[in-house]
Amino acid sequence: MKSYLTCAASTLALVASTAAFAGPEAEVLHYWTSGGEAKSVAVLQKEFADNGGTWTDMPVAGGGGDAAMTALRARVLSGNAPTAVQLKGPAIQEWYEEGVLADISAVAEANNWADVLPESIAGHMKCEGTWCAAPVNVHRVDWIWANSDVLSSNGIEMPKTWDEFNAAAAKLQAAGIIPLAHGGQAWQDATVFEAVALGILGADGFRKAFVDLDKETLTSDAMVAVFDQMRKMRGFVDPNFSGRDWNLATAMVMNGEAAFQIMGDWAKGEFMAAGKVPGDDFLCMSTPGEGFLYNVDSFAMFSVDGEEKRQGQDLLAKLVVGQNFQKVFNLNKGSIPARTDVSLDEFDSCAVLSADDMAASSAGGSLLPSYAHGMALRGAQSGAITDVVTAHFNSDMSSADAVQQLATAVANSM
Repeated sequence: MKSYLTCAASTLALVASTAAFAGPEAEVLHYWTSGGEAKSVAVLQKEFADNGGTWTDMPVAGGGGDAAMTALRARVLSGNAPTAVQLKGPAIQEWYEEGVLADISAVAEANNWADVLPESIAGHMKCEGTWCAAPVNVHRVDWIWANSDVLSSNGIEMPKTWDEFNAAAAKLQAAGIIPLAHGGQAWQDATVFEAVALGILGADGFRKAFVDLDKETLTSDAMVAVFDQMRKMRGFVDPNFSGRDWNLATAMVMNGEAAFQIMGDWAKGEFMAAGKVPGDDFLCMSTPGEGFLYNVDSFAMFSVDGEEKRQGQDLLAKLVVGQNFQKVFNLNKGSIPARTDVSLDEFDSCAVLSADDMAASSAGGSLLPSYAHGMALRGAQSGAITDVVTAHFNSDMSSADAVQQLATAVANSM
């Protein structure tokens, strides 16, 4: 009898021990639900499983992530935060200030993140000096895409200055071609605006205006010139632009209805999915001016109870910044790796150009966070700027009035 009880106790202890160390676990809240994104997440899930982890997927549809953030807040308020959440930019710091993010510095230091990530991008992943998020990719925002046949048949080269762009647009209009494919949505207006602003203000001026919110820069003659150029851009779009989705504007360039589009490199994914070849069917170049505007996706780790979940966070963070996932995810997404040491042999020519420009901009101090895509400013400030940009773009408001409204809106949002 004693032997039986001893054996039973040993078995129960073994079961309990096994249950106590079931392996890394991660419940991951994200909004990567489109075809290429879902495929990329599946790669991460497999890597996680291959390393002994158990992944619970929590996808929330909606490319902008608003629905995901609503779901996240409900989970945090109920005391049941997910293990990891897709967050970016100042949103990471906002959640840190609420005291709900975990410290993953041990993983970052063990895997030398500081040595393989651009300093500017690494800064977004830190909370008061500790690592609290893991970067997945880098999207460049200030791209200009073009239909190569339309340009060549009209004797036009990719514009290197805004004056060249204006001249090319006027020539295209005279030929009955829409110069600029654009969707009249606030975030698309903001995307064009910040690309124009970078080219006219320069990297230092852009930082002062849209990172530091410097009033003198916001009300400068150079900012008036930015709105002057936006007024010209408004004249280069077709009458049916209002409410058009960005991918439909990309399709206009693809089918030769329009010559140019100013959009982040997710537009490249549309060209590639349609079988178009960069350099042959379409052209890519940074918008006129110096600098690089980035939008970085990342995972923030939330404070959770249980050794398995904490192990899951460490494993997930390690894999996300690992070379394999950085390569596979970005090949599918159209972006480039956040790591600077990932081989680009399998990437297209636009991605290689982007990586080279990122390295040069990082070294030169002109690698800048996109305000339009939630990297530079908190929601109230970026929303205030975009409201003015869109109001100006869709009315006859003067550039001088727009600049004054911009400064007032920013001051009221502080």
